[in-house]
Amino acid sequence: MVQAYILIQTEVGKASFVAESISQIPGVIQAEDVTGPYDVIVRAQADTVDELGRMVVAKVQQVEGITRTLTCPVVHL
Repeated sequence: MVQAYILIQTEVGKASFVAESISQIPGVIQAEDVTGPYDVIVRAQADTVDELGRMVVAKVQQVEGITRTLTCPVVHL
């Protein structure tokens, strides 16, 4: 199982809509709108890195209002 944080920048005023929309995507554990340089932070999981990448590109990035994403995989050292 691979988990990652997805940091998202949105259009002005769209953070709540984006967080709510993303929270409905299978594999998303949590989606919160936050303050700071990013507007939404998502924790997601998938069986493989490839599956996680497909989720981000095919589902998360397609949500209206997103301007940029940064995916940070969780590592266990």
